[in-house]
Amino acid sequence: MTQSNTQQQNPQTRAANVVNGVDLEVLGSTVGAVQAEPSLGACHFRASNTWVDGARNETRVSGFYGAAQEIAHRQTFTMIADEPPILAGNDDGANPVEHLLHALASCLTTAMVAHAAVRGIRIEAMESELEGDLDLNGFLGLNPKTPKGYTDIRAKFRVDAAEGDIEAIRELASYSPVFNTLTNGVNVDVEVARK
Repeated sequence: MTQSNTQQQNPQTRAANVVNGVDLEVLGSTVGAVQAEPSLGACHFRASNTWVDGARNETRVSGFYGAAQEIAHRQTFTMIADEPPILAGNDDGANPVEHLLHALASCLTTAMVAHAAVRGIRIEAMESELEGDLDLNGFLGLNPKTPKGYTDIRAKFRVDAAEGDIEAIRELASYSPVFNTLTNGVNVDVEVARK
């Protein structure tokens, strides 16, 4: 459906097609297109990072490849990463492992809300708190046996929904790409070349 058709649609009909803020007509159209042509589901997301100074660096995201085409975001998003003073940073932004918690929290939320909407499960409100365990002895190279990253992450959600839907909502976390990347692992190739 084109945007002009959407705008002309009866507001009551339009509201009936939106659950949890998710436009089911738009989502259904995407699902239908990918079902009909599975190759449309192949995506390539990109980020560009520039070191600024000390522990500060900035990442920009301006578009991605999906639905067999390049898709530009309406604006370029910039995410600032830094470290707290205790790690020789200026605390100008969340540190990278905090960004990871943000990515997990937002992806879990999106997955649960969208998949709940498709199933007709109404969510009035959702919030979460995430906490991860990381030992600096690994990152600082002080103990080679200590893992350098998180060893455990806990995500606690509070959801305003029908009591009978809570377990179903929790199970929908399994659709989160970030959750799956963290729990199943991913191949990462790091290449360094002279500028």
